[in-house]
This record gives sequence, C-alpha cells and structure tokens, in this order.
Amino acid sequence: MADQIDASERLLNLVIALVNTRGRMTKEQVRTGVAGYQGAQSDDAFERMFERDKDALRDLGIPVLTVTDAGHGDDVGYRIDVDTYALPPLDLTAAELGVLTMAAQLWQDQALSADTSRALTKLSVVGTGPRDGGLVAGLSPRVRPGGRALAPLVDAVQDRRAVRFTYRAANTGEVRERTVEPWKLLARRGGWVLIGFDRDRGASRSFRLSRIEGTVRAVGPAQAFPPPDPADLDAAMAAWRPGAERVATLALLPERASALRARAVPAPPEAPDPAVDPLTADVVRGRDVVHVAFTDTHALAEEVLGYGDAAIVLAPAAVRAVVLDMLRTAAGLDARLDGEVARTAAGTEDDDA
Repeated sequence: MADQIDASERLLNLVIALVNTRGRMTKEQVRTGVAGYQGAQSDDAFERMFERDKDALRDLGIPVLTVTDAGHGDDVGYRIDVDTYALPPLDLTAAELGVLTMAAQLWQDQALSADTSRALTKLSVVGTGPRDGGLVAGLSPRVRPGGRALAPLVDAVQDRRAVRFTYRAANTGEVRERTVEPWKLLARRGGWVLIGFDRDRGASRSFRLSRIEGTVRAVGPAQAFPPPDPADLDAAMAAWRPGAERVATLALLPERASALRARAVPAPPEAPDPAVDPLTADVVRGRDVVHVAFTDTHALAEEVLGYGDAAIVLAPAAVRAVVLDMLRTAAGLDARLDGEVARTAAGTEDDDA
C-alpha cells in the first residue's frame, strides 16, 4: 500500500506529522510513522526522499526546523514552527474579495492560472459576503495570454537572470536571437511587454511577448546583474506609459456593457448633447449615452469592439476610427478565409477528378 502513495500525498502526510508532533520527529520516526516512506528500498533511498521533501516544503514557505537533543548533539529531529506557519485570521469583505477575483481573472489562460485559482479558492473560504464571480464579470483587465514565454520571464525578472530567445521585430519582420537582462514585465495595450537591457545592442529595449518565438532559455547564474537604475528604467518605460486622460462618449444599449457603465464619469462641459445633434440623434435613440474616461485609444477601442452592437463610439473621432479600422480588418480576414476555403475545395475537386 505504501508504494501507491504519490509525492504530493506523502508531503501532506509529512506536514501533518511535523505540525502535530509534541517535540520533534527523528528520521527513523518519520520513516516508520509517516505514510509514504515505508516503501523506500534502502537507507540511501529514504535519505534522498526525505531531503527532497524537506526542501520542497521549505520552498513552499513551510518552516521545517532542525531540532537537536540538548544532551545528545548527534540526535537530530524535525518539526514545523507552528507560530511561524500559521496565518493570522483573515476577514475579507465582499469588495476586497471581488478585487482579488479581478486580479485572478487577469491570469486566466496564463501560465500561472492554476496557482491563482488555488489561491483564490482558499481566500474565498475566509471571505464574507457573496462569492458570485459574476459580480466582477467584465471588469477585469483584458490582457492577451503571454504564452509559454510568461512563466520563465517572471522567474528571470525575480532572479535577475539573463535570458535568450528568438524575437520577430515589428517594424522589419526580422527574426533574430536576443540576449536580454530582464528588468520588468508590463501589461500594456492588451498584451504583455518585457522591458530589459539588450546585451547584443548595448541598450535598453522593449519586447512584446506575442513576438517571441520558441522557448525562453535562462542564461548564466541568478543575480547576474544589478537592479536597473531607476532613471534608465523610467526612460525605457516612457513609450509604454499611458497618455493624458480623456473622455469618450458612448451610446450603449440598455442593460448592456456593464463594465463600461461602471466607469462612467460626468459629461465634459464642452461635450454636445448627442440627442439633439442631427448627426447622432438617430444613433442614440433607444440607447443610453455614457461618458468614460480613458488613456489608451487602442485599449478602449478593443474593449468597445468586444461588446459588438451594444456599444457605439460617438466621440472622440480617433477612437471611432480605430474601431472602424479593426472591423474592416476583421471583415477582410473573413473574406480571405472564405477565399482559402473555396480554393481548397476547388483543389480537392480537381484531385477527385
């Protein structure tokens, strides 16, 4: 039976044993008393298994202490420091839990989604108020997945470890390998961006994760470079910093686009009344006119586009133009797809003939 216990269950058994021991547990007591260790074929196999498990628990933040008998220095045991391990009582309001839910939604379909889902489930147990995820539906930031590049870059930024990857440039389409000292990851304009020092070019650069091809590989040891100078980091982030806040005027179908409605602001003093403007009177009939603050034209255009015919941009013209351009692009893609399907079908008929 012991050899059927997997590593995760064995770790849980070890935590339970070390938390509940009155003083300490020796290795022999662990081997004979904790389910999962009896299957070790030799003393060396048990030693390797136990050392791996201790390291795994400490990596998870569980304080496994080594306790030496006062009278016998070579008599070593282990226990978990319960005072350090235990968390103080948590009392999350419905609003606080809602904010955490929004943060977790940002990582859905990302490399870290499993970790955030587990954390949110645990926090929901101690929260108060309704736990309906629909309360914040549509309010979380819209960020496209970072793909396989996100997780290794998160680790590299934290460890200050250089990385190497193949990158496709946006302006030229050139594909080449880059070696980068990663400084910071940003969620900007609907996607993920890496800010770092390009060793090949000898200057700071920004890289969209969607343009990274293949695998991100760590290069060299951790702590291989110092934290970036604040002035250098600020200069590198300047191009991705949101612009001045402006106000857009939208016409929304009743009871639709709740996330946009939640961010509504008073109408600017200079804004004309769309209901009396002959150019917009017909458009707003049967709709609610809502004013929304924004800083990024493309981000707002993408958000509005996601609501389909439920949201129409009345002003400013720049946002409306981007929405129309996106719609034309989508229509063109659909037409090209129909053409590809037709050509493929024609080729199949020729083959059959």
